[in-house]
This record gives sequence, structure tokens and C-alpha cells, in this order.
Amino acid sequence: MFDRLSGKLSGVFDGLSKRGALSEADVQEAMREVRLAMLDADVALPVVKDFVKRVQEKAVGQEVLHNISPGQAVAKVVNDALIESLGGAGVVPLTLNAVPPIPYLMVGLQGSGKTTTSAKIAAFLSRREHKKILLASLDTYRPAAQLQLEQLANQINVASLPVVQGQNPVDIAKRAMEVGRNQGYDIVILDTAGRLSIDDTLMAEVENIRDLVHPVETLLVVDAMTGQDAVHTAKIFNEKIGITGVVMTRMDGDARGGAALSMRAITGAPIKLVGVGEKVDALQEFHPERVASRILGLGDIAGLVEKATETLDVEENERLAKKMLKGKFDLNDYSAQINQINKMGSISGIMDMLPGMGKIKEKLGDKEIDTSILKRHQAIISSMTKAERRNPDIIKASRKKRIAAGSGSTVQEVNKLLKQFNEMASMMKRLNKLGVKGLMRQGLSAILPKGMNPPPGGGMLR
Repeated sequence: MFDRLSGKLSGVFDGLSKRGALSEADVQEAMREVRLAMLDADVALPVVKDFVKRVQEKAVGQEVLHNISPGQAVAKVVNDALIESLGGAGVVPLTLNAVPPIPYLMVGLQGSGKTTTSAKIAAFLSRREHKKILLASLDTYRPAAQLQLEQLANQINVASLPVVQGQNPVDIAKRAMEVGRNQGYDIVILDTAGRLSIDDTLMAEVENIRDLVHPVETLLVVDAMTGQDAVHTAKIFNEKIGITGVVMTRMDGDARGGAALSMRAITGAPIKLVGVGEKVDALQEFHPERVASRILGLGDIAGLVEKATETLDVEENERLAKKMLKGKFDLNDYSAQINQINKMGSISGIMDMLPGMGKIKEKLGDKEIDTSILKRHQAIISSMTKAERRNPDIIKASRKKRIAAGSGSTVQEVNKLLKQFNEMASMMKRLNKLGVKGLMRQGLSAILPKGMNPPPGGGMLR
């Protein structure tokens, strides 16, 4: 998401980096490039016009202060304008301060991921807010829709309303709210039916349900991959029934990002949550500042730390770190480290959160970062005995053949894994022996394997 826009904006700022001060002509030229970049990213034309106008007014005459280049000065103005376009600083949270059971009405077109998103929100609120949630499917049209929600509810250990055949959506909504009141639920999430397109029947049904339950949140689920169609859908739903927020799914895809940048300006409704994967825990709050930062290639360190805090086992990481520094870790520890990496999601997604990674990804082009080696290493380690994992030195020719056969790999791949592991162990032992002061004196060359050169600049830590 946003990769193309990010790359083009970085080019604009690089072009301004050698100027001493920004003339009106400089800014106009840069804004033409920004305008084309945003249109190419499928941002709505009215939003682009307003955005360019605001940036141009603020950027003209920006002086270079301290060590800030003109490119950085314009980037700051663009960053502020992006945050404003995305909805302003700060998260717009889901409403939790209301008399329970709080009704959440989920609406949207068929195929937008509404049912899965309903379950994701239930998991999100159950995990982070410790709320007691009831999921209820009001979709009596799509085959197995009610069964799908029930299965998702079981998967995340959240209650679902039992299905009663023959009930219409309004009756189901009424029963769900009664169960919510009688059984002490904090929130009732009502998953309405979708359509392939907006029609009068769909809107009338949603209006009837809305008038019955008086939802505290009416959340529209839209697919970010559909671009401006998603914005158009949000505009109509807001006009017809009124929505309190938007949940954008597939924000981890390769869409151009225009829907996210256009949504607030066109509909007035804030993006509250975003789906970033297929798993039930792949849902995040929408942070305009973080998204703007990622668009400008500045990464999202706060988001990365938050993700790490939620997914990684801190005690396990500390244990592994101590063993590694002492040079005493084994293949069990290496396998555990791979598991920790896998919990963080795709390497590409992690790279998006690191500053300056946009240009590296641009050089990679359409090539995906190959993480299959980690899976192969896991398979090879799994084929070893407990003794072999604890003490890899005992793994000789006959054992290597058995491990290769058991893991579906080759002896050469087993050798490569063992060589990399031994090099890593040797580096850690040398590091532990040298200490920080010794490393400062002798540089990285003191711990690197023979034949491997330190990075340019003498290899000294500064």
C-alpha cells in the first residue's frame, strides 16, 4: 500500500534538496509532480486539488533552518497536509462508553470482508478491552453466512447467537439485543447482509435494523483494493443510513492508497480500523500520523514497537539474547527465534515500518523477499533428535543424510545451515570475549568470520 506514491513523493523532495530557499516557481513545479503522483495513486480529484492548494500556500518561501533542507521543509508541510487529509492527528476509537449491551451495526457490500471483520473486531475488543462480546449474523441470503460467523466466533472464543431458521433480519437483531441484555454482554455486533451493489432493498433492510437497535456504532466495511469505488460506496451509505466510521480491509495489499486519502474528505466519516491480513488478529487502529509517515518513507517505528509488544514473547527474547551473548545458544534456540520472527508477519510488512526502506524495496521491484530459507531451516531442525539440536557438533555424515531425508532437503542444505549456525556462534563467542571496549578498539573485523570485510568507514563503532 502507498509504495508508488511514496516513491514518487521521495523523488520530489530529493529534487528540492539542493535549493537554498523555495521560490514560488520551485513549489509550483514540485506540486505538479505531487498532483500527478496523487492522481496516479487513485486519490479523488477534489481531494488532490484541495491538498495541493494547502501545501502550496504553506510551502512558498520556506527557509532552510538549521540543518533542514528545502526538501525536508516541504516534506514537513506535505506530512501535515497528509495527516489532515487522513482525518487529523490521533486515533478515532470505537465507542465503548454507553449503556450495555452496546449495539455495533456492521454494513457494507458483499465481498468486502464484513463477516471476517466482525469477528476481528470481536477478537480485538475481547483481547484489548476485555469486553464480553456477542456476534450475531443477520445475513439470511448468502448460503452458510450464519455458519461462517459461528465458526469464526468459536475460533476466537467469543459467543455467537444461535441460528433460528426462518427468522428475518429484523427479528434476529431484536433477539440478539434481548440475549445481550439478559446474559450481560457488553457489546452486540450485528453483521448485516451485503449485496453485490447498493439497491433499495438492501438500504431499506439496514434502515429497519438501525431504527430498531439504535446502534452506537455503524461501521462500514470497504475493500481498499477497490479504490474510489470504496469511497463512492461510503458516500452513499453515509447519506442513506449515516455511518460513524469506516473499516478498510486489505490495507496490506498492493492497492494505490487513494481510498484511504479520500475517505474522510469525501464522506466526513473517519477511518477507525484497518485490516492488514487474513488472520483474526490482523486488525489495527488507524493512525493518520503513522500512515502519513509511511507514505513519506519515514517508517512507523511506533507501530513496529506496538506490534512487537503484542506479538513477541519478551521473556523468551531476553532468554535467547542472554544465551546468544554467552555463545551458549543451540539449534532449539535458533528455531525459537524463527518462530518469533514469523509471529511479526511478513518481512515486507516489517520493512514498510522501518525508515528509509522504501528505496530498498523500490530497487527490489516486484521481487519478494525470500523467507523460504527460514521454513527450510525449521524443517531441517525438526528432523533432528533432541541431542543433535543441543549439540550440533555430533552431526556427522550419516546423521546429515538422515536429517536431509526426513526434512525433504539435501545434505548440502543441512551443511549450509550448520555452517551459518557455527559462524553465528563463533561471532557471539568473540563478542563476549572482547566486550564493548574491545569491540570499540578493534572494530567489527574482530568478530566477523575470516574473509568477511567490515562495512565501509573503517568498521569501527561510533
